[in-house]
Amino acid sequence: MKANSMCMSCLVSKQEKTIRDFADEQKKSDYMHELLGILYKRAQTESAPALTVYINELFESFWGIREDYGPLKKKYNQLLLEKEAELSARIDNAADPVKECIKYVCAGNYIDFSAVDNVNEETFEKLLEKAACEQVAQQEYERFAADLAAAKSLVYLTDNCGEVVLDKLFIKYMKAAYPELKITVIVRGQDVLNDATMEDAQEVGLTELVTCIGNGDSAPGTIPQRISVRARELMETADVIISKGQGNFESLYGEGFNPYFLFLCKCKLFVRRFGLEQFSSVFIREERIEMKIE
Repeated sequence: MKANSMCMSCLVSKQEKTIRDFADEQKKSDYMHELLGILYKRAQTESAPALTVYINELFESFWGIREDYGPLKKKYNQLLLEKEAELSARIDNAADPVKECIKYVCAGNYIDFSAVDNVNEETFEKLLEKAACEQVAQQEYERFAADLAAAKSLVYLTDNCGEVVLDKLFIKYMKAAYPELKITVIVRGQDVLNDATMEDAQEVGLTELVTCIGNGDSAPGTIPQRISVRARELMETADVIISKGQGNFESLYGEGFNPYFLFLCKCKLFVRRFGLEQFSSVFIREERIEMKIE
């Protein structure tokens, strides 16, 4: 899915804010001109996650190493690990634990330092509490359950730190409900923003539950043309793909994989795309999506 005008505006705005307090005005001007050049050259054909890769490379060439999200990633991984037992108990008491997991998995997608201007624990706690009262579209869930029952293999594409603990719970309950289903998790291949990597998968115990691999790429999404041969082969041969987060949606929509997308509508663009309120959940297979705008 190519970046639209709102994506481009957002990318430019974030970069200007990042360098605003830097001292060298001429260097800042040169940087912004080159940034605009990237958008002029590539934004008509490439997705926002793909553009982010080029912008990150440009930033490092001008300013050195980007912001280290390591401490924030550990903070949210530990926060969710501390809540894991409590959340697991809630899910155990649900009539359908797999269906219940979807509510929490979507809520966890809030932990996104790219799409959310001010990620904070208070808002996240409220979303988690609200999750139990959310509704999962019954017809879509029935189709999902039928697809899982018929499937032999599932690929699960993760998104951010912290929420990978909720991904782990979701996978645990899917394994219990569908014991013959082979599940493989694909995380980011390199550090980018606060996205989950193999280090995060190991930290939260996801690697002890299922096979996990990195996708070989540094994009904050899953770009089929950029990921490793192994990651792509797993996706191409999977009976079902679960795709978490907005970045995965932007990079996978229209690429022929037909995944189930799970995310929160966090930014104004996604609110407009789906005609929902901010922080509303989306759970739907690609073939059934009807967007208001692209």
